[in-house]
Amino acid sequence: MSLAKHISTATTPRSIDWILFLAVLPIVAAGLVTMYSFEKQVPVPCEEQEVATAETLPVTICTTQAPASANPYFSKQLVWLLLSCAAFFAGSFIDWRFLRRSDVLFGLFLGGCLLLLILFLLGTTRGIHGWLNFGLFSVQPVEPVKLILILVLAKYFSRRHIEIAHIRHILVSGIYAFILFVLVLLQPDFGGALVIACLWFGMVMLSGISKKHLMTVALIGAISGLFLWSFVFKDYQKQRLVTFLHPLTDIRGSGYNAYQSMIAVGSGELFGKGVGYGTQSRLQFLPEYETDFVFAAFAEEWGFMGVIVIFICYGVIIWRILRNALHGLSNFEILYGLGLAILIMSQFLIHIGMNIGLLPVTGITLPFMSYGGTNMLVLFAGFGILMGMRRYRRTAHKEEMQNEFVGVTTE
Repeated sequence: MSLAKHISTATTPRSIDWILFLAVLPIVAAGLVTMYSFEKQVPVPCEEQEVATAETLPVTICTTQAPASANPYFSKQLVWLLLSCAAFFAGSFIDWRFLRRSDVLFGLFLGGCLLLLILFLLGTTRGIHGWLNFGLFSVQPVEPVKLILILVLAKYFSRRHIEIAHIRHILVSGIYAFILFVLVLLQPDFGGALVIACLWFGMVMLSGISKKHLMTVALIGAISGLFLWSFVFKDYQKQRLVTFLHPLTDIRGSGYNAYQSMIAVGSGELFGKGVGYGTQSRLQFLPEYETDFVFAAFAEEWGFMGVIVIFICYGVIIWRILRNALHGLSNFEILYGLGLAILIMSQFLIHIGMNIGLLPVTGITLPFMSYGGTNMLVLFAGFGILMGMRRYRRTAHKEEMQNEFVGVTTE
């Protein structure tokens, strides 16, 4: 009997996790406010004019006029937010069980690899092949690739939960991640490659790896790191890692951004300087305040109390993802939800770490808060998939639901 007969095709308000959705909105709003607070305050070159009067010598005055639309980040991010919400609700209407099919996931994986190859050949922004430009907007292909990797690993481990003790499954799953890791690193996008590595390692850990194999994986990671340092990393990437150990030794060079970020976070103190009064960002001492250092810009304006509120919202998001994941119909849904939580947590921890000087600057944005339409759209779409899986988690027939779990056989 088809499993679809036991599933309602109608999406109701109860099928949406409104706590999860509402927990995201304050973070998005914080990012929009941070972008908007600097939109009208972008410094422009001063125009000097000589004004002569009848009683005095000519006097040089300075007139500064900010363009009406000096910073388009706010308006563009608002458009992406609307598209992302549409993707979230649209995803909740879809029956995502077709993603369990190996041919579908293999096709998605090949498509992701092809997209990264096209990106390497055609895309370029700010010195890296990170974006594909379509005129009115640009997309960052590495973001959907992260979601594809989560689905592929969830499928692979869902049928091998008991066999995960065999190291061959760790190595085979590692091949999938390593292919994407290399393709992203070639951009070169070290931050994106680091997130892919975190995704693989986190999902392997949650799949039940043994301590012996954990040591093996750590050894492989150490050897890989040595290889990357010797033959792959560029000079500026090595310098970033060196600066991580001694960030104050090169304040005027590679350690400048990290140093200014630490100043911005610390200067916010308890209640912040107020919206629009963040001097480090407003005076452009802090670069990329809308992306790589949006947390520092926010912390400067809102202070420790504002940061606590944002952290609570992220905590609620992770809690709701895990709660939905652990009530999944099968191991595939469970592992997908866990992978989604790992994705958000890894980007959150790396971004916060590099903003407060604990981790090297890798260009990782803060989920939902940093400017970047592709990242927001993919994460909301990922939540939409989770909501789609939530619809049929409790309506399936008991026997069919049991057969979906690994380790349950009918022989």
